Amino acid sequence: MSSSTPAAAASLPGTFDQPHARLVLATATGSGAQPSHAYLLHGPAGTGKRTAAASLAAELLADGAPDHEDAHRRALGGTHPDLTWVRPTGAHVMRVGDVDEPVVAAASRTPFESKRRVFVLERVETMNDEVANRLLKTLEEPAPFVHLILLSESLGQVLETVVSRCQLVRFDPLAPERIAAALEADGVPGPRAAACGRLALGDGSRARYLASEEGESLRAEVEDWVLGVVEGTAPGAQSAEPWRGLLERAEARRGQAEQAVEAAAARRLESEPKGRERRAIEREFEEAAKRDGRRARTEVLDLGLTLAALVLRDLGCLAAGAEGAVLAVDRLERLASVAGETDERVFRAAVERCEETRASLELNVTEELALAALGFRLEGLVGAAE
Repeated sequence: MSSSTPAAAASLPGTFDQPHARLVLATATGSGAQPSHAYLLHGPAGTGKRTAAASLAAELLADGAPDHEDAHRRALGGTHPDLTWVRPTGAHVMRVGDVDEPVVAAASRTPFESKRRVFVLERVETMNDEVANRLLKTLEEPAPFVHLILLSESLGQVLETVVSRCQLVRFDPLAPERIAAALEADGVPGPRAAACGRLALGDGSRARYLASEEGESLRAEVEDWVLGVVEGTAPGAQSAEPWRGLLERAEARRGQAEQAVEAAAARRLESEPKGRERRAIEREFEEAAKRDGRRARTEVLDLGLTLAALVLRDLGCLAAGAEGAVLAVDRLERLASVAGETDERVFRAAVERCEETRASLELNVTEELALAALGFRLEGLVGAAE
Protein backbone atom coordinates (compact mmCIF):
# COMPACT_ATOMS: atom_id res chain seq x y z
CA MET A 1 0.00 0.00 0.00
CA SER A 2 1.28 3.43 -0.93
CA SER A 3 1.39 5.95 1.89
CA SER A 4 0.52 9.61 1.45
CA THR A 5 3.03 10.83 4.02
CA PRO A 6 5.77 13.29 3.09
CA ALA A 7 8.36 10.57 3.65
CA ALA A 8 6.74 8.42 0.96
CA ALA A 9 6.54 11.39 -1.41
CA ALA A 10 10.25 11.95 -0.96
CA SER A 11 10.93 8.58 -2.54
CA LEU A 12 8.41 8.37 -5.37
CA PRO A 13 9.21 5.43 -7.66
CA GLY A 14 11.25 6.70 -10.57
CA THR A 15 13.17 9.26 -8.52
CA PHE A 16 15.60 7.03 -6.64
CA ASP A 17 18.57 8.09 -8.81
CA GLN A 18 17.23 11.62 -9.35
CA PRO A 19 17.98 13.94 -6.40
CA HIS A 20 16.53 17.07 -8.04
CA ALA A 21 13.29 15.33 -9.03
CA ARG A 22 13.05 13.71 -5.62
CA LEU A 23 13.43 17.08 -3.88
CA VAL A 24 10.87 18.89 -6.05
CA LEU A 25 8.24 16.15 -6.02
CA ALA A 26 8.60 15.63 -2.27
CA THR A 27 6.47 18.75 -1.83
CA ALA A 28 3.74 17.57 -4.21
CA THR A 29 2.07 14.93 -2.05
CA GLY A 30 1.49 14.14 1.58
CA SER A 31 -0.14 15.91 4.48
CA GLY A 32 -0.55 19.64 3.83
CA ALA A 33 1.03 19.44 0.36
CA GLN A 34 0.15 22.03 -2.24
CA PRO A 35 1.01 20.46 -5.59
CA SER A 36 1.65 22.68 -8.59
CA HIS A 37 -1.03 22.85 -11.26
CA ALA A 38 1.54 21.83 -13.89
CA TYR A 39 4.83 19.93 -13.78
CA LEU A 40 7.24 19.42 -16.67
CA LEU A 41 9.42 16.36 -16.13
CA HIS A 42 12.34 16.56 -18.54
CA GLY A 43 15.44 14.52 -19.25
CA PRO A 44 16.70 11.61 -21.35
CA ALA A 45 14.58 8.54 -21.98
CA GLY A 46 14.92 5.73 -19.50
CA THR A 47 15.68 7.95 -16.50
CA GLY A 48 12.44 7.40 -14.59
CA LYS A 49 10.17 10.19 -15.85
CA ARG A 50 7.26 7.99 -16.88
CA THR A 51 7.43 5.94 -13.68
CA ALA A 52 7.58 9.10 -11.58
CA ALA A 53 4.66 10.63 -13.50
CA ALA A 54 2.51 7.55 -12.94
CA SER A 55 3.44 7.46 -9.25
CA LEU A 56 2.75 11.18 -8.78
CA ALA A 57 -0.61 10.87 -10.56
CA ALA A 58 -1.54 7.92 -8.36
CA GLU A 59 -0.64 9.81 -5.18
CA LEU A 60 -2.63 12.87 -6.25
CA LEU A 61 -5.71 10.84 -7.15
CA ALA A 62 -5.60 8.60 -4.10
CA ASP A 63 -5.23 11.52 -1.70
CA GLY A 64 -8.39 11.71 0.39
CA ALA A 65 -10.00 8.68 -1.28
CA PRO A 66 -12.14 6.44 0.98
CA ASP A 67 -10.06 3.45 -0.16
CA HIS A 68 -6.61 4.93 -0.71
CA GLU A 69 -5.01 1.65 -1.75
CA ASP A 70 -7.67 0.83 -4.34
CA ALA A 71 -7.58 4.31 -5.88
CA HIS A 72 -3.78 4.22 -5.98
CA ARG A 73 -3.78 0.78 -7.64
CA ARG A 74 -6.30 1.80 -10.30
CA ALA A 75 -4.39 4.99 -11.08
CA LEU A 76 -1.14 3.05 -11.53
CA GLY A 77 -2.99 0.60 -13.76
CA GLY A 78 -4.40 3.41 -15.90
CA THR A 79 -8.03 2.61 -15.07
CA HIS A 80 -8.85 5.49 -12.72
CA PRO A 81 -11.62 7.62 -14.30
CA ASP A 82 -9.94 10.88 -13.28
CA LEU A 83 -6.63 10.05 -14.97
CA THR A 84 -6.05 10.91 -18.64
CA TRP A 85 -2.80 9.81 -20.28
CA VAL A 86 -2.05 11.40 -23.65
CA ARG A 87 0.49 10.17 -26.20
CA PRO A 88 0.99 11.96 -29.54
CA THR A 89 -0.98 10.25 -32.29
CA GLY A 90 1.35 11.52 -35.00
CA ALA A 91 4.53 9.59 -35.69
CA HIS A 92 6.53 12.75 -34.98
CA VAL A 93 4.00 15.36 -33.85
CA MET A 94 1.25 15.93 -31.30
CA ARG A 95 -2.01 16.80 -32.99
CA VAL A 96 -4.72 19.23 -31.94
CA GLY A 97 -7.08 16.31 -31.49
CA ASP A 98 -4.73 14.81 -28.91
CA VAL A 99 -5.45 17.66 -26.48
CA ASP A 100 -8.70 19.27 -27.61
CA GLU A 101 -11.29 16.92 -26.12
CA PRO A 102 -9.08 14.65 -23.94
CA VAL A 103 -7.47 17.56 -22.06
CA VAL A 104 -8.88 21.03 -22.76
CA ALA A 105 -12.55 20.04 -22.70
CA ALA A 106 -12.17 17.39 -20.00
CA ALA A 107 -10.30 19.81 -17.71
CA SER A 108 -13.44 21.93 -17.48
CA ARG A 109 -15.45 19.06 -16.03
CA THR A 110 -15.40 18.12 -12.35
CA PRO A 111 -13.76 14.85 -11.26
CA PHE A 112 -15.73 11.61 -11.34
CA GLU A 113 -14.67 10.34 -7.92
CA SER A 114 -11.39 11.91 -6.78
CA LYS A 115 -10.99 15.48 -5.60
CA ARG A 116 -8.61 16.01 -8.53
CA ARG A 117 -8.26 15.32 -12.25
CA VAL A 118 -4.78 14.50 -13.52
CA PHE A 119 -3.61 14.76 -17.13
CA VAL A 120 -0.29 13.27 -18.22
CA LEU A 121 1.05 14.34 -21.62
CA GLU A 122 4.03 12.56 -23.15
CA ARG A 123 6.58 13.94 -25.65
CA VAL A 124 5.38 17.54 -25.34
CA GLU A 125 8.36 18.66 -27.42
CA THR A 126 6.31 17.45 -30.40
CA MET A 127 3.69 20.18 -29.84
CA ASN A 128 3.52 22.86 -32.50
CA ASP A 129 2.21 26.39 -31.96
CA GLU A 130 -1.37 25.43 -32.77
CA VAL A 131 -1.47 22.63 -30.20
CA ALA A 132 0.28 24.76 -27.56
CA ASN A 133 -2.14 27.65 -28.11
CA ARG A 134 -5.09 25.29 -27.71
CA LEU A 135 -3.66 24.11 -24.39
CA LEU A 136 -2.54 27.53 -23.18
CA LYS A 137 -5.64 28.58 -21.25
CA THR A 138 -5.72 25.24 -19.43
CA LEU A 139 -2.09 25.74 -18.44
CA GLU A 140 -2.59 29.37 -17.42
CA GLU A 141 -5.92 29.19 -15.61
CA PRO A 142 -6.75 25.59 -14.77
CA ALA A 143 -9.62 24.68 -12.51
CA PRO A 144 -8.40 24.18 -8.92
CA PHE A 145 -8.88 20.42 -9.22
CA VAL A 146 -6.76 20.08 -12.40
CA HIS A 147 -3.12 18.98 -12.40
CA LEU A 148 -1.05 18.46 -15.53
CA ILE A 149 2.13 16.39 -15.72
CA LEU A 150 4.09 16.96 -18.92
CA LEU A 151 6.97 14.76 -20.07
CA SER A 152 9.78 15.63 -22.47
CA GLU A 153 13.09 14.15 -23.54
CA SER A 154 14.24 17.46 -25.02
CA LEU A 155 13.47 20.55 -22.95
CA GLY A 156 15.10 22.81 -25.53
CA GLN A 157 12.49 21.80 -28.11
CA VAL A 158 9.49 22.51 -25.88
CA LEU A 159 7.79 25.80 -26.73
CA GLU A 160 8.62 28.57 -24.26
CA THR A 161 4.93 29.34 -23.79
CA VAL A 162 4.57 25.84 -22.32
CA VAL A 163 7.82 25.77 -20.32
CA SER A 164 7.14 29.10 -18.60
CA ARG A 165 3.85 27.88 -17.18
CA CYS A 166 5.17 24.69 -15.59
CA GLN A 167 7.30 23.78 -12.60
CA LEU A 168 10.39 22.12 -14.04
CA VAL A 169 11.51 18.75 -12.70
CA ARG A 170 14.91 17.66 -14.00
CA PHE A 171 15.85 14.02 -14.59
CA ASP A 172 19.57 13.61 -15.18
CA PRO A 173 21.19 10.92 -17.37
CA LEU A 174 21.95 7.79 -15.36
CA ALA A 175 25.63 7.19 -14.66
CA PRO A 176 27.15 4.44 -16.84
CA GLU A 177 28.52 2.69 -13.76
CA ARG A 178 25.07 2.67 -12.15
CA ILE A 179 23.49 1.21 -15.28
CA ALA A 180 26.24 -1.39 -15.67
CA ALA A 181 25.89 -2.49 -12.06
CA ALA A 182 22.14 -2.97 -12.52
CA LEU A 183 22.71 -5.01 -15.68
CA GLU A 184 25.30 -7.20 -14.00
CA ALA A 185 22.87 -7.78 -11.13
CA ASP A 186 20.44 -9.10 -13.76
CA GLY A 187 23.04 -11.54 -15.05
CA VAL A 188 24.55 -9.61 -17.96
CA PRO A 189 28.28 -10.42 -18.37
CA GLY A 190 30.57 -7.68 -17.04
CA PRO A 191 32.15 -6.49 -20.32
CA ARG A 192 28.81 -6.33 -22.12
CA ALA A 193 27.18 -4.58 -19.14
CA ALA A 194 29.94 -1.98 -19.06
CA ALA A 195 29.64 -1.32 -22.79
CA CYS A 196 25.84 -1.09 -22.73
CA GLY A 197 26.02 1.23 -19.74
CA ARG A 198 28.20 3.59 -21.76
CA LEU A 199 26.45 3.21 -25.12
CA ALA A 200 23.06 3.95 -23.56
CA LEU A 201 24.11 7.58 -22.94
CA GLY A 202 22.22 7.71 -19.65
CA ASP A 203 19.12 5.86 -20.88
CA GLY A 204 18.45 2.89 -18.63
CA SER A 205 15.78 1.43 -20.93
CA ARG A 206 18.10 1.55 -23.91
CA ALA A 207 20.84 -0.12 -21.90
CA ARG A 208 18.57 -3.03 -21.05
CA TYR A 209 17.61 -3.41 -24.69
CA LEU A 210 21.22 -3.32 -25.88
CA ALA A 211 22.12 -5.96 -23.30
CA SER A 212 19.41 -8.29 -24.61
CA GLU A 213 20.00 -10.81 -27.37
CA GLU A 214 18.03 -8.68 -29.81
CA GLY A 215 20.04 -5.61 -28.86
CA GLU A 216 23.34 -7.49 -29.17
CA SER A 217 22.25 -8.67 -32.61
CA LEU A 218 21.47 -5.09 -33.68
CA ARG A 219 24.83 -3.88 -32.39
CA ALA A 220 26.67 -6.60 -34.30
CA GLU A 221 24.75 -5.87 -37.49
CA VAL A 222 25.48 -2.14 -37.35
CA GLU A 223 29.14 -2.71 -36.45
CA ASP A 224 29.62 -5.10 -39.37
CA TRP A 225 28.17 -2.49 -41.71
CA VAL A 226 30.20 0.45 -40.41
CA LEU A 227 33.48 -1.39 -39.89
CA GLY A 228 33.11 -3.05 -43.27
CA VAL A 229 32.92 0.37 -44.88
CA VAL A 230 35.91 1.66 -42.91
CA GLU A 231 37.99 -1.41 -43.71
CA GLY A 232 37.12 -1.12 -47.38
CA THR A 233 35.67 -4.62 -47.62
CA ALA A 234 36.20 -5.97 -51.11
CA PRO A 235 33.15 -6.09 -53.42
CA GLY A 236 31.36 -9.38 -53.05
CA ALA A 237 32.71 -10.00 -49.57
CA GLN A 238 29.62 -8.32 -48.13
CA SER A 239 26.26 -7.25 -49.49
CA ALA A 240 26.12 -4.36 -51.94
CA GLU A 241 23.50 -2.99 -49.57
CA PRO A 242 24.97 -3.62 -46.10
CA TRP A 243 22.34 -1.39 -44.49
CA ARG A 244 19.52 -3.59 -45.83
CA GLY A 245 19.46 -5.71 -42.66
CA LEU A 246 18.70 -2.65 -40.55
CA LEU A 247 15.80 -1.74 -42.83
CA GLU A 248 14.41 -5.26 -42.68
CA ARG A 249 14.74 -5.28 -38.89
CA ALA A 250 12.80 -2.01 -38.72
CA GLU A 251 10.08 -3.39 -40.98
CA ALA A 252 9.77 -6.52 -38.84
CA ARG A 253 9.38 -4.35 -35.74
CA ARG A 254 6.70 -2.37 -37.52
CA GLY A 255 4.80 -5.57 -38.22
CA GLN A 256 5.03 -6.62 -34.58
CA ALA A 257 3.67 -3.27 -33.40
CA GLU A 258 0.76 -3.44 -35.84
CA GLN A 259 -0.05 -7.00 -34.79
CA ALA A 260 -0.12 -5.94 -31.14
CA VAL A 261 -2.73 -3.26 -31.93
CA GLU A 262 -4.73 -5.69 -34.07
CA ALA A 263 -4.81 -8.18 -31.19
CA ALA A 264 -6.03 -5.45 -28.84
CA ALA A 265 -8.69 -4.49 -31.39
CA ALA A 266 -9.91 -8.07 -31.64
CA ARG A 267 -10.31 -8.27 -27.87
CA ARG A 268 -12.11 -4.92 -27.75
CA LEU A 269 -14.47 -5.73 -30.63
CA GLU A 270 -15.26 -9.27 -29.53
CA SER A 271 -18.45 -8.25 -27.76
CA GLU A 272 -19.17 -5.04 -29.68
CA PRO A 273 -22.37 -5.26 -31.77
CA LYS A 274 -22.39 -4.20 -35.40
CA GLY A 275 -23.23 -0.60 -36.08
CA ARG A 276 -21.85 2.91 -36.30
CA GLU A 277 -20.07 2.70 -32.94
CA ARG A 278 -18.25 -0.49 -33.94
CA ARG A 279 -17.11 1.01 -37.24
CA ALA A 280 -15.78 4.07 -35.41
CA ILE A 281 -13.83 1.84 -33.02
CA GLU A 282 -12.44 -0.18 -35.94
CA ARG A 283 -11.25 3.00 -37.67
CA GLU A 284 -9.65 4.18 -34.45
CA PHE A 285 -7.71 0.93 -34.10
CA GLU A 286 -6.70 1.00 -37.77
CA GLU A 287 -5.21 4.45 -37.29
CA ALA A 288 -3.51 3.34 -34.09
CA ALA A 289 -1.96 0.34 -35.86
CA LYS A 290 -0.53 2.56 -38.60
CA ARG A 291 0.73 5.11 -36.09
CA ASP A 292 2.35 2.58 -33.76
CA GLY A 293 3.85 0.73 -36.71
CA ARG A 294 5.45 3.87 -38.13
CA ARG A 295 6.77 4.84 -34.74
CA ALA A 296 8.23 1.39 -34.06
CA ARG A 297 9.92 1.33 -37.46
CA THR A 298 11.42 4.78 -36.93
CA GLU A 299 12.65 3.88 -33.44
CA VAL A 300 14.65 0.94 -34.79
CA LEU A 301 16.20 3.04 -37.56
CA ASP A 302 16.92 5.86 -35.12
CA LEU A 303 18.71 3.51 -32.73
CA GLY A 304 20.60 1.81 -35.55
CA LEU A 305 21.91 5.14 -36.85
CA THR A 306 22.76 6.25 -33.31
CA LEU A 307 24.82 3.08 -32.85
CA ALA A 308 26.51 3.65 -36.21
CA ALA A 309 27.50 7.15 -35.10
CA LEU A 310 28.83 5.77 -31.80
CA VAL A 311 30.96 3.18 -33.59
CA LEU A 312 32.50 5.95 -35.66
CA ARG A 313 32.92 8.09 -32.55
CA ASP A 314 34.82 5.28 -30.84
CA LEU A 315 37.05 4.91 -33.89
CA GLY A 316 37.75 8.63 -33.73
CA CYS A 317 38.69 8.35 -30.06
CA LEU A 318 41.13 5.55 -30.83
CA ALA A 319 42.60 7.44 -33.77
CA ALA A 320 43.17 10.38 -31.41
CA GLY A 321 44.80 8.16 -28.80
CA ALA A 322 41.91 8.53 -26.34
CA GLU A 323 41.28 4.88 -25.58
CA GLY A 324 39.72 5.71 -22.22
CA ALA A 325 36.87 7.56 -23.94
CA VAL A 326 35.73 4.52 -25.95
CA LEU A 327 32.15 3.48 -25.20
CA ALA A 328 32.10 -0.04 -26.67
CA VAL A 329 34.70 -1.38 -24.27
CA ASP A 330 33.74 -4.94 -25.12
CA ARG A 331 34.83 -4.37 -28.74
CA LEU A 332 38.03 -2.49 -28.00
CA GLU A 333 40.44 -4.86 -29.71
CA ARG A 334 38.50 -5.01 -32.96
CA LEU A 335 37.89 -1.26 -33.04
CA ALA A 336 41.57 -0.54 -32.45
CA SER A 337 42.57 -2.77 -35.35
CA VAL A 338 40.17 -0.92 -37.67
CA ALA A 339 40.99 2.63 -36.55
CA GLY A 340 44.58 2.23 -37.69
CA GLU A 341 46.25 5.42 -38.84
CA THR A 342 43.10 7.11 -40.11
CA ASP A 343 42.79 10.82 -39.33
CA GLU A 344 40.32 11.33 -36.48
CA ARG A 345 38.70 14.19 -38.42
CA VAL A 346 37.44 11.69 -40.97
CA PHE A 347 35.58 9.82 -38.27
CA ARG A 348 34.13 13.05 -36.87
CA ALA A 349 32.82 13.94 -40.31
CA ALA A 350 31.33 10.46 -40.66
CA VAL A 351 29.55 10.85 -37.31
CA GLU A 352 27.99 14.07 -38.61
CA ARG A 353 26.71 12.27 -41.71
CA CYS A 354 25.04 9.65 -39.51
CA GLU A 355 23.42 12.32 -37.34
CA GLU A 356 22.17 14.20 -40.39
CA THR A 357 20.57 11.03 -41.73
CA ARG A 358 19.02 10.25 -38.36
CA ALA A 359 17.52 13.74 -38.14
CA SER A 360 16.12 13.42 -41.67
CA LEU A 361 13.90 10.51 -40.58
CA GLU A 362 11.57 13.03 -38.92
CA LEU A 363 11.00 14.70 -42.29
CA ASN A 364 9.28 11.62 -43.76
CA VAL A 365 12.09 10.90 -46.18
CA THR A 366 12.32 7.54 -47.94
CA GLU A 367 14.37 5.52 -45.47
CA GLU A 368 15.87 3.26 -48.13
CA LEU A 369 17.21 6.21 -50.11
CA ALA A 370 18.47 7.89 -46.94
CA LEU A 371 20.41 4.78 -45.89
CA ALA A 372 21.78 4.24 -49.38
CA ALA A 373 22.94 7.87 -49.52
CA LEU A 374 24.58 7.51 -46.11
CA GLY A 375 26.40 4.39 -47.27
CA PHE A 376 27.83 6.24 -50.27
CA ARG A 377 28.86 9.21 -48.12
CA LEU A 378 30.64 7.01 -45.61
CA GLU A 379 32.46 5.19 -48.39
CA GLY A 380 33.44 8.54 -49.87
CA LEU A 381 34.89 9.71 -46.58
CA VAL A 382 36.90 6.53 -46.11
CA GLY A 383 38.10 6.72 -49.69
CA ALA A 384 39.25 10.29 -49.12
CA ALA A 385 41.11 9.16 -46.03
CA GLU A 386 42.91 6.49 -47.97
